[in-house]
Amino acid sequence: MRLKGKTALITGGANGIGLATTERFAKEGANIILWDVSDKGQEVAENLNKAGHRVLFKKVSVTHQEEVQDAVAEAKKQVGRIDILINNAGITKDRTLLKMTKEEWDDVIAVNLTGVFNCTHAIAPLMKEQNYGRIVSAASNVAIRGNYGQTNYVATKSAIIGMTKVWAMELGRYGITANCIAPGFIHTAMTDAMPEEVRKQSIPLIPLGHWGVPDDIANGYLYLASDEASFVSGICLTIDGGASR
Repeated sequence: MRLKGKTALITGGANGIGLATTERFAKEGANIILWDVSDKGQEVAENLNKAGHRVLFKKVSVTHQEEVQDAVAEAKKQVGRIDILINNAGITKDRTLLKMTKEEWDDVIAVNLTGVFNCTHAIAPLMKEQNYGRIVSAASNVAIRGNYGQTNYVATKSAIIGMTKVWAMELGRYGITANCIAPGFIHTAMTDAMPEEVRKQSIPLIPLGHWGVPDDIANGYLYLASDEASFVSGICLTIDGGASR
């Protein structure tokens, strides 16, 4: 029960890595505020509540600042405080630079980067009042090594690493840590949609010889959100089987 008594807000918590994190945090004793644009979040919340956990679901688009601010105010009324923010929501719209449209660029920037800013900007003041907070955001190992056809995605994930370091500097005096995680190839619905040949070609790049699973990233989120990481701030924890060695 490493998160007993803590309240964690998880964006994109209804699928893939977000779902694994929601379930893991609930089992570790956290009260969960689950945000997602998918209605599946309601089903996830109901199932976990039936199992004896406390999960509140709200359909929120992190791209809309006022919507995020209103949802944070509502969450504060319901649970009183937010101890942990997991900025997990993200999308991909891959295309090579010469073929990428402005809309594809804007959409990925809006969710993966502006969305992280919106959530952190709204929740950091609550953490400041509490003199306690854990902010963990989803970067990616492609921010470190680049990736073909992902100008927009790589730009957002590189920016996450930079913002995390700034937040560690600015918020540390208020008892708030800021870190991020850089996953590698992880089996999710999003990555399983990749062409099989591309997935096969990725295996030799991973020293451990296989892709990871969502729980591998959830475990990283758990560590950085726990009091075990109370003196860890400003880092990017890479979890990719050694691919970014």
